[in-house]
Formats: sequence, C-alpha cells, structure tokens
Amino acid sequence: MAKSLLLVITAAIVGIASVLRTSASSADMSISVNPSGMPRLGTVDARYQSYNIEMVEVTGGRFWKPYASASPSAQSNNPELYEYRPPIDLSNPKLRKLAAALGPAYLRVSGTWANSTYFADAGHAPSLPPPGFKDVLSRQQWKGVIDFAAAVDAKIVTSMTISPGVRDASGVWTPEQARRLIEFTRSIGGGIAAAEFMNEPSIPAIGGAPKGYDAAAYARDFKVFERFARQAVPDMIILGPGSGGETAASDSAPRDGSEGTIATRDILRRTGRGIDVFSYHHYGALSRRCAGTPGHATPEELALSEDWLASTDQALAFYRSLRDAFEPGKSIWLTETAEAACGGNPQASSFLDTFRYLDQLGQLAKAGVQVVMHNTLAASDYGLLDETTLTPRPNYWGALLWRKLMGATVLDPGVSIAVGQHVYAHCQRDTPGGVTLLVINNDRTAHVLETPLAGRRYTLSAEPLANGEVKLNGKVLKLGDNDNIPSLEGVATAAGPVELGPATITFLTLGGAGNEACR
Repeated sequence: MAKSLLLVITAAIVGIASVLRTSASSADMSISVNPSGMPRLGTVDARYQSYNIEMVEVTGGRFWKPYASASPSAQSNNPELYEYRPPIDLSNPKLRKLAAALGPAYLRVSGTWANSTYFADAGHAPSLPPPGFKDVLSRQQWKGVIDFAAAVDAKIVTSMTISPGVRDASGVWTPEQARRLIEFTRSIGGGIAAAEFMNEPSIPAIGGAPKGYDAAAYARDFKVFERFARQAVPDMIILGPGSGGETAASDSAPRDGSEGTIATRDILRRTGRGIDVFSYHHYGALSRRCAGTPGHATPEELALSEDWLASTDQALAFYRSLRDAFEPGKSIWLTETAEAACGGNPQASSFLDTFRYLDQLGQLAKAGVQVVMHNTLAASDYGLLDETTLTPRPNYWGALLWRKLMGATVLDPGVSIAVGQHVYAHCQRDTPGGVTLLVINNDRTAHVLETPLAGRRYTLSAEPLANGEVKLNGKVLKLGDNDNIPSLEGVATAAGPVELGPATITFLTLGGAGNEACR
C-alpha cells in the first residue's frame, strides 16, 4: 500500500476526527445476554482472520519507514517516508512459529509495488528490472513464499503485474508474466488460492498503470485476465475489484474521469460480472507521514471514539451497495486493512489500535464478510509483529485470542452497539454448544455484563493505552524461552455480573451455553 489513498481519503480524516462521546448513563452500564438462545447469523471462512506480506517485503525495496527509526523532523509530512529493507527472511523459525499460531489463514502477497514487479523466470534474476518494471521477484524469493505458506497453514492470495512492461504494442495487458508465475508455482507444488487482477485499480496513477489509464482500459484488460485465469488456473478464486478509499466525503471520492482515479462504480459497470468474490480495501485515515491528521482529537480519544470504530461499517456499506448493484450474491472479502494507510501511525503498534482491530473483526463477521486481511504481518508501524525483532505487538495477541476462542459460526448477541458495549458472539471454537463473547469497553467508565452462566474471561488491558505491551488478566503477555508462545489461560467467572474495566477488551467463554446453533 503506497500513497494509494492519498487522493481519495483526505476528507474522511476530518469526518472521523471526533472525540469520545458522552459516557452512557448509569442506567445503561449493565449489559444482559442470553448465550443459550443466541440465534445463528451465518458463518465466516475458516481462514477469516488473515494477513498481508507486501510484495516489496519479498523482493526487498523501499517501504514505509517506521517512526522509531525516523528522525524527529520526519514524524509528519516529510520526504523521509521510506527506507530500504532487504528481502524478508521467510525461513526465520520465530516468524514461522508466530504466523503458524494464527493459522489457518490466507497470506496475501500484493500491494502497490506488486503492480510493477517483474517475475524472473530463470535461475538467475537480473540485478535491475527490465524496462516497464520497477522491482524484480526471483524464483527463490517466490519459492520462499510458497514454502512459508505451507509451513504456517496459509493459502496464497496475490495480484498481477499490470505496468507498461506487460503490455503489447497497443497497450493491452498480456498474461505472459502471470503465466510464468503460475506455472512456476505449480511446478514446485504450490498453488495460488485467489488473485485480484491488480492492486487498487481505483487509483491507477499511483499504482504503476500506464498514463491515462481509465475504466475502459481496465475493463478491457480484466477480460483478458479473466479468460486467461479461467483456463490456466480454473480453481483460483478471482477477486475484485480491490478498490479502496471511496467512503470519504463526496468532494474527495473518485469521480468518473477525475485525474488519476477511477470510480469503482465505473469499473464494475464496464467489466460486467467476471469476479467470483467481491474484494475491497479500507483504511480509516492516512498516517501522518503522508500528511494525514486526526483533527483535534488525541490518539486515545480517536482510538476509542464511536465515529472511528464506525468507519469499518461505513466502508462496508459503501462497497456492499456496489456489490449488490453489480455482483449480487457474491461473497465479500476485505483484502487489505489497518489503522491508517502509509504504514500506520505510531499508535498502530500499541494497545490503542487493538480496539479497532478486534472491533473490526467482530463487526465484519456479524455483517457477513468472509475474510479480513490485516496489513501487515511484520512491516512498518501497522505490522502485527515488530519488523526488526519480530516481537508480538498488542494486535498480535488480540489476533491470537480471536483464533483460540472465536469459532466460524457467528451469533446474534442481541445487544445494540453503544459506548462501552460493543458485544459480538461466536460459537466457541472446538467446544460443541459453547459460546464466546467479545466485549469491547471503549468507555473510560466500567460497565457490567450480566450472564446466567459461569465461564472464563480473558481481559486485555494496558496502562497507558498507548503502551506497546498488553496484559492478559493483569499479566504482561510476552514470549517465553525459545520464542515459545505462552499458554493463554482464562480466569473463572461465576454466573451473574462480570465487570468490564474502563478501556478494556474481554473475551468470555461460556462452554456450558448449550446453544443449538453451536452443536
């Protein structure tokens, strides 16, 4: 993800720059639930919680420079946005161990840089990319992706190169590079589960497309890609269009023919019904390294605010309306998301962002989205892991608890979203009849959950909230000897009131719920 939302999301930043709403009255502090009778809403993909490793991480190249390594003058709008990083070591045992704990998952290798990457289908990759390309992906590097995916129980998702280097004399996209990548993948026992034609076609000017690229050109090229994919890899899911950033105020949203952008509506109108799954991207803001600002709200006020958390649903509503109009009935995947575009803000690596991360998973599962892919696993400030040390960040621990406790069947908790009571319910993973509640208290006041059943609670907290460490039931979470992941144990709770501390996130497992939807 490069500056690909810079042209289309500026007004959204202003729209989400609100402070905490007034806390609920004392009469509203108690939440009552009936886990045994919660009805089934649907299911999500077994690989619902997934992640991205950017193509530029695989090849090596210039990516968003973490704030910790930037000079003080580079903390906001500044030319010092990027730094070179060598190719990620996907054979690293620690990285594999931590990624495997999140499996099964989808691993998306894409991003803005993927649009212009040359696959070197030879034993020795060129030191410089051929004309019309910007980066080089070697056989060995792609084999590393395939081996990593196999080791961590992930299925590969990617996108195709669409830069001038893959076009014929008339400027039409040709599938030769895609064919080489797919054939090599197959030759070494790998597979590509799903692919978007290109990364973020709504912003082609930034994404490496030819100058003047428009909806008509995209539709023409997409049809070539679709015919090729149906023949070459008939079992590969075709995702699309993979746009993002169009939930901003109307003045900044893409317009048919506006400079450097293509409206997704125009893309879908021209391409016809060619995708298998509808995909989109969502970032609630630009990071401040790309001149994004959260208005006058502090990071803490923004992270806990209802408007900020609601941006997830607003983005889905926009793209779901396009899905309904042009691809009715198709599943929806969110294939790229994080706290903010352009590498994330400093708070993306702290507990502050875990409220968004887990609330987003809860909201989208309840709304029927099948897959959510976080950007990234281990790069820049929004990575689940620190890119240098691979130390788990708070979002990683939240992801691990989701994986451990939340099953694929989604339930209706019967609770309306309000300040301090964001409640989501799933069947408990690997526990027939059991129910897991995810309760996010984004209030600075304690709330109470009333449940008729005994259970076990797993409460995440941090003080201050911008801390890079997070506590589980009061104990700091960290890796053990040999980078072993600690046992995530809950604390027993009795039937009746369960206190939800201020600004905390609680998973509550109710193994004895006997919910018929969870049998």
